[in-house]
Amino acid sequence: MENKINFEGQIKSFDETELHFRKDIPNNPKAIVIIVHGLCEHLGRYDYLVEKFNQFGYGVYRFDNRGHGKSGGERGYIDNFIYFIDDADEIVKLAMEEYANLPVFMLGHSMGGFITAGYGVKYKDKLTGQVFSGPCTIQLPIFEDLEKVDFDNEPRIKVPNSLSSIICRDEEVINAYDNDPLVLKETNQKLLGEVFVKGPVWLEENIKKYTYPCLILHGEDDRIVIPEAGKWLYREIASIDKKLKLYEGFFHEILNEKEKDVVIEDIKDWIDKRIL
Repeated sequence: MENKINFEGQIKSFDETELHFRKDIPNNPKAIVIIVHGLCEHLGRYDYLVEKFNQFGYGVYRFDNRGHGKSGGERGYIDNFIYFIDDADEIVKLAMEEYANLPVFMLGHSMGGFITAGYGVKYKDKLTGQVFSGPCTIQLPIFEDLEKVDFDNEPRIKVPNSLSSIICRDEEVINAYDNDPLVLKETNQKLLGEVFVKGPVWLEENIKKYTYPCLILHGEDDRIVIPEAGKWLYREIASIDKKLKLYEGFFHEILNEKEKDVVIEDIKDWIDKRIL
């Protein structure tokens, strides 16, 4: 694609933590999409999605959450889940500064879906809309033992990343994930407690403040973030423009299943209707 802009670099967040980000902008973009990745992963796992979005005429900004990928911060650790939300706003501000006349959307997967929902609560009226992929918005069965742990007093106890076999049904994706040097092999109790225990409580207390147009997508056979999380988000938000779609047979990473193009086309249709 002629005149396409590809740039990778660092930006300082509110507390001087360096966030690694990348932007891929096609010629004459019609919208900007900011991608927020999930727990233990990094921006590079979204190359295929970015390529498709560029073909659709969307410019894309994506970044590594602090403590992940090539961003600064202690690996797999965070003091407060709000930091993730405020980091995302630094990328939004950058995109809006560089493309002030374009609509800006945010797409969050899994933990990135929690960050995206939290962004919608805290930062109202900045975006044109949000898209969710398997958003972690409620307390999950796989993390119920965390509620019994004093993760504030024992923040740095390591927890292995042992969920790769159920991220999706594509063995190639699972193998690539397992062998990816930028995918975290462990996290800390503190991060898990902040995002998966404290985070859902805060979200439940504040979710009625959420009013963005949004598209909520979830795999019906998601064994990591149960589909009830997407259904709960759809029920509880105050948005007038909202849509929920479940994909039969899909696991957690709906954007990495072999049938991912169906999901990507659904996102394209939804975004296009809000920018044309």
